[in-house]
Amino acid sequence: MNIAIIDLGTNTFNLLVAETTPEGSYVIRHESKCHAKLGKGGINHRTITPEAVQRGLDALRTHLATIARFEVNHANIHCFATAAIRSADNGNDFVNLVKQELGLTIRVIDGQTEAQLIFDGIKQVVPIADEKVMVLDIGGGSNEFIIANRDGVIWKHSFNLGVSKLFDKFSPNSPITQPEIDTIEAYFEQELQLLFDALQQHPVHTLIGSSGSFDTLAAMISAKYHPLLDVSKLLTYHISMTHFHEIHRRFLASTIEERAAMKRMDPHRVELIVLASMFIHFIVKRCDITQMWQCAYALKEGALLNIIHKSSVFNK
Repeated sequence: MNIAIIDLGTNTFNLLVAETTPEGSYVIRHESKCHAKLGKGGINHRTITPEAVQRGLDALRTHLATIARFEVNHANIHCFATAAIRSADNGNDFVNLVKQELGLTIRVIDGQTEAQLIFDGIKQVVPIADEKVMVLDIGGGSNEFIIANRDGVIWKHSFNLGVSKLFDKFSPNSPITQPEIDTIEAYFEQELQLLFDALQQHPVHTLIGSSGSFDTLAAMISAKYHPLLDVSKLLTYHISMTHFHEIHRRFLASTIEERAAMKRMDPHRVELIVLASMFIHFIVKRCDITQMWQCAYALKEGALLNIIHKSSVFNK
């Protein structure tokens, strides 16, 4: 049986098509993404603009055309919406329009469920031992933190600090200025107090990053230091702290045109990668992180596993 998962993120709609096995596992048949930019122009005004609605519909039509090639039963297409839709006053209007126009049912998940699904994706490929680790998923509308060990999730929270929200709020210069950096870091300090309180009880030194910003970092760092390695074929990649700090300094000093010319830069992340890197850098400094890993699995793989195993996570 084939199953399709569509993760409707704030910037990107991600598609995963997988074939399930009788043993309760799966084989990935296809992955692709469409850059819908659903939060553009309205994310800090709690709205999805008409232009974003159209981009979202077009992205879903593209994914449906792809899904049709894999003969997925309509009942086995599962759509999950996160920050852009759950925080918008007209989010339900978009959900209803998609149902009416395309026949797709979108499940709008809360931040806690989103964090759990991300962890359920990551733990499939990252060996997590007794020592506690912190997972960070950087999105457009929200960032999810999970503290966990081999026994499972110890603490999780979703913060409305996604890079699209930050960009819309601060509109930094290109290159970003030191006063802007200071202002944004002060905002992080203010908004992340719940995380710092949790880390007082559960200190960690290893960060596992998932989703687009970490994927871009891994691709750019590997292109420079491991040019024969195709990081897109890996499920995990160790990000050297020295290499991260080096590329972070390059981001801060660069114009948007200079970033666009950087090797392996995702063209859809040129505008937002500075803020993503700043967020990671702040967490590394503030939380005493000494090891960092990128993981290719996240929400959609976690959702898929829960669907296969008929988990009750969506009812929590």
